[in-house]
Amino acid sequence: MRVLGLTVGLTMGCLAGGRAAASDDWPQWRGPDRTGVSTETGLLDRWPEGGPPLVWTATGAGEGYSSLAVADGRLFTMGNRDDSEYVICFDVRDGHETWARRTGRAYANGRGNGPRGTPTVDGKFVYAEGANGDLVCLDAATGEAKWHVNLIRDLGGKNIGWGLSESVLIVDDKLICTPGGRGVSVAALDKHTGKPIWKSGNDPAGYSSPMLGQLDGKPYVVVFTQSTARGVSLDDGEELWQYDRANNGTANVATPIIHDNHVFLSSDYGTGAGLLELTADGDRVHAKEVYFTRDMRNHHCTSVLVDGHLYGFSGQTLNCIVFATGKLKWNKRSVGKGSLVYADGHLYCFSEKGVVGLVEATPQAYREKGRFELARSEWESWAHPVVVGGRLYLRDQDKIRAYDVTAEKVSRIDSPVRPRTYEQLVKGFR
Repeated sequence: MRVLGLTVGLTMGCLAGGRAAASDDWPQWRGPDRTGVSTETGLLDRWPEGGPPLVWTATGAGEGYSSLAVADGRLFTMGNRDDSEYVICFDVRDGHETWARRTGRAYANGRGNGPRGTPTVDGKFVYAEGANGDLVCLDAATGEAKWHVNLIRDLGGKNIGWGLSESVLIVDDKLICTPGGRGVSVAALDKHTGKPIWKSGNDPAGYSSPMLGQLDGKPYVVVFTQSTARGVSLDDGEELWQYDRANNGTANVATPIIHDNHVFLSSDYGTGAGLLELTADGDRVHAKEVYFTRDMRNHHCTSVLVDGHLYGFSGQTLNCIVFATGKLKWNKRSVGKGSLVYADGHLYCFSEKGVVGLVEATPQAYREKGRFELARSEWESWAHPVVVGGRLYLRDQDKIRAYDVTAEKVSRIDSPVRPRTYEQLVKGFR
């Protein structure tokens, strides 16, 4: 198996058949390893008043909540334009549009129109799933379609209340998705053709994205569907375990977090989070709950794991808890309910009301290092931030903004040494 992104083994890594992601790439949902963690250094440790310098603003992203994927100097997202849904490519140098490819009819919803998932770049191709179930494989350079299937029409899936929202996972030659129909709750497709390899389960889809793990040398996938979290074999989709205590019955959105033989699952609507410990017994897998806490209730945010601590928005506050025990270290209103990523010792927080904050990632106390506010659209800012190539990228509906967050007079070569791999960042649970 070949790895897309950092060298982290199979525990948190996303495996892919394409080239390894470059240091200036954020090729899919939540980064190279789908963890929300960047290993860049030489970034500002404090923002000037009004925020970091704005490099460019692009318009034309359309309606929607898709976040951003960055690879090979291209930035990819999805959005509605008029009555159609598009995958759109921009040039990272100046934000000009490179191409746009129609993928299906526009998705409309009372909580905001447009696609929700983020494109996944794998080598020369980009894969994207729309809110109506249109799933496409496009040439990343030109936007030319290689294949197009609809998860509802072609695979027997079923749409959900606020639209299919996942960002698909590429593992070697497999594309993992959750159509959410009877017998096809989760599926593996051939990434070259879009044809099914296996189908598994009966649960409707959630709003979460699949994650890859490994136990006892065997790869597995975790999906958080409408009513439960489940682990399935990557090879054939066989169910290995289920866990439903973190399910809220309304919308399970946060991406599972996998570290070593542990899986962390969280949801809001007053529910909470559970940490599971997985053990292998021959062909069987046991999932034991280590703890359950109401101190990390992720709604549309997914927490980040850094130095043995989880940082994430729990309801309306930004919380820090110990990964191994669930112990609360601190909570703060911060910028307000939103999403976040980690880079160079800091949390980049983006509230759904358009407030952006820089917060030191330390369990000792909440330490804010700057904030600014966007002129917002009428809808909540639910597209998650991206930090890559010395820039902070923010999307709010039709607009994408790029900010320079590199430190002045500090080269990346001469910057202080910081952990360079995901395993270094998360080791030291206690």
